[in-house]
Amino acid sequence: MATEKHDNPVHEMAGGWITERKGTPVPLFLKLAYVGFSLFGLYYLFTYYKGELGHATRGALVGAFNQTSEVPGMGWIAFLGVVLGLYVIGLFWYAFAAKEEEGEE
Repeated sequence: MATEKHDNPVHEMAGGWITERKGTPVPLFLKLAYVGFSLFGLYYLFTYYKGELGHATRGALVGAFNQTSEVPGMGWIAFLGVVLGLYVIGLFWYAFAAKEEEGEE
């Protein structure tokens, strides 16, 4: 592999710590990973917005903390859910529908 010849120049980022060949497409698994982690964040937001009350060891502590503090209202949770949902949709569109331009740097 060290003797392979490539026509595309190497683009260095972060002072040479990261290199990539110009014109190399982003792998599908990486696109799916970004979208998947964002969808997991949306799931986690609505599942554990009051904390993990059912946990065997710290569930009682989380419940006690919830009694002494103010749990965010559903309006704020819905707002954050909409913002994160729009981010997921935008990321999905950018990853799969947007086309790279030739002169993109």
